Amino acid sequence: MTTNSETKGQASVRLSFNPSGNPDVDYIKSLTAELIDFCENLRHRDARCAALAQTNYEQAAMWAVKAATAF
Repeated sequence: MTTNSETKGQASVRLSFNPSGNPDVDYIKSLTAELIDFCENLRHRDARCAALAQTNYEQAAMWAVKAATAF
């Protein structure tokens, strides 16, 4: 669920959640949020493809955050 001040992308990646304070996590989430929001603007062309792209960007961000926080 998005709040009035969050975009779909920001909500999808939980942009403000970064307990470690890792700047790489902030960067990954910020870029991913932009891509998800960009795809939101493509829904009028092909909603299914836009939704699939958004899901896969979200998944890629999860793996990238995992890599960025690995010890």
